[in-house]
Amino acid sequence: MIENARELLQKYFGYDSFREGQETVIKYVMERKSSLCVMPTGGGKSLCYQIPSLLLDGTTIVVSPLISLMKDQVDALLQVGIPATFINSTLTATEVRETMEEVVNGQYRLLYIAPERLESTSFLNQLKRVKVPLIAVDEAHCISQWGHDFRPSYRSIHRLREVFDEQPVVLALTATATPDVRTDINRILEIEEDNTVITGFARSNLSFSVVLGQDKNKFLKDFIKKNAQEVGIIYAATRKTVDLLHDLLVKAGVRTAKYHAGLPEAFRNKEQERFLTDEAQVMIATNAFGMGIDKSNVRYVIHYQLPKNMESYYQEAGRAGRDGLPSECVVLYASQDVQTQRFLIDQAQDRERIPQELEKLQGMIDYCHTESCLQQFIITYFGEPDSLACGQCGNCTDAREVQDVTQEVQMVLSCVVRMGQKFGKTITAQVLTGSQNKKVIDFGFTKLSTYGILKNKSAKDVLGLMEFMISEGLLLVNHGNLPTIYVSDTGKGVLLGKKQIMRKGVAVTKQIATNDPLFEGLRILRKKIADDAGVPPFVVFSDKTLQDMCVKRPQTEEELLDVHGVGDNKREKYGKAFLEEINRYTTV
Repeated sequence: MIENARELLQKYFGYDSFREGQETVIKYVMERKSSLCVMPTGGGKSLCYQIPSLLLDGTTIVVSPLISLMKDQVDALLQVGIPATFINSTLTATEVRETMEEVVNGQYRLLYIAPERLESTSFLNQLKRVKVPLIAVDEAHCISQWGHDFRPSYRSIHRLREVFDEQPVVLALTATATPDVRTDINRILEIEEDNTVITGFARSNLSFSVVLGQDKNKFLKDFIKKNAQEVGIIYAATRKTVDLLHDLLVKAGVRTAKYHAGLPEAFRNKEQERFLTDEAQVMIATNAFGMGIDKSNVRYVIHYQLPKNMESYYQEAGRAGRDGLPSECVVLYASQDVQTQRFLIDQAQDRERIPQELEKLQGMIDYCHTESCLQQFIITYFGEPDSLACGQCGNCTDAREVQDVTQEVQMVLSCVVRMGQKFGKTITAQVLTGSQNKKVIDFGFTKLSTYGILKNKSAKDVLGLMEFMISEGLLLVNHGNLPTIYVSDTGKGVLLGKKQIMRKGVAVTKQIATNDPLFEGLRILRKKIADDAGVPPFVVFSDKTLQDMCVKRPQTEEELLDVHGVGDNKREKYGKAFLEEINRYTTV
């Protein structure tokens, strides 16, 4: 059975072997045992039900939460020659009826549906006519009240199981599930705990980093400039920030798209399409974007503001490097982001969940302030035993020079005290740098001994220093309509000379990939073929496949099959064009 599965893997997907955990999950399915599969984003969960769908008699149903995911998955399956379709709200009643007739007639191996569809009795009655050997529940954490993205409609999945005389096997799949969430999924879907397959939460190709107390916009523009050929996602916590960042990057000449719930649906769909087809290099979005986005060539994910919890962060960050190539995941941290998230949490309709959400937010704050391995922190959070440091995250590789800033910190603390600890950062920085601002003069701050004590620095530099001091807990923020800063107990110790403060230099942005003319030529060809076919470029070939072509430089269609991700179907469709492009660069 597994031998047949491996043959199908090579034939349709062009892979020589399964990744860790995939064979075990497929074995459970073929033995008619329901199971839970926990793999990191990009770990290959989809193959765990796509391969069995080719081995089993009938149509596999995939419950999927987002329309975009369904379309991407179906497009990719059709490209490799596997008959698949979806039913969701984008279809008319006539199209739904026609599609269901085709499903009943056995024309498809996979049918993707939204969980809300299961609340329709008429739809469930139609399904009774379909032979369904397997139900795959994607993003299964949505079924748990302990999950970060609980969706009541997922609880209707039990209705789907009751439709069929012969009970289908259930396969639950998720990338982000704490022990509590895993227990909940198993209980609700009646999966034996022993049938849980966890391959580990570590993503070895991702490099995580946190940037504290720096000019976010400057960092962002510099990072994107250095990686002008790469595709990235920038997440922000609010719609307003998304709009501001979009305007900032468009003015800087960056091909930018934006996505948030406040935009018209038609506009959102158009922007998403621009991003998926590489017409836009950068997508700026709230967390309304991306769940289930299958775009494999995202090289970086930057969180401009603090995410609300570790589950959301790891899922969003995990959209980078789905093809296995090195990718960057950066959090730009500022203290006010915490209050933004607290405000958003406080707006929740389910008041009982607020304490739980605040606890999860604290976990995210702790992540931003840890000095140990960031990858290690993440996998420990998800319940894995202690592991070795990754050796590649921002903390593991931090070689920035450390400077003694105790004296400057004492100057700031002293100024805050002399100003009565009831003013904000901006006016404090103006006092320290000797500003002649009318407000500074009117309050009599020019008479303070700390007035102009840091006049050799810009107000922006002093604000950056204060952000660092807040992140270190030396200054605290009293939030209100006009946030003010005051000295913490730790800060008082520094002011009295009991503690030395060391600060690392400014984080430097880096270039993710080196330039390769052949790789760029193959990317251009892929884009043209994808545009002609009306599919996103990554559906034709992933960046990893193009890179493998650059390394192996195949000369024949037979040799092309040795390239990662090239199966029979794609070799027949695209082989000649890509071989000609490779030959053009090889003979130069």
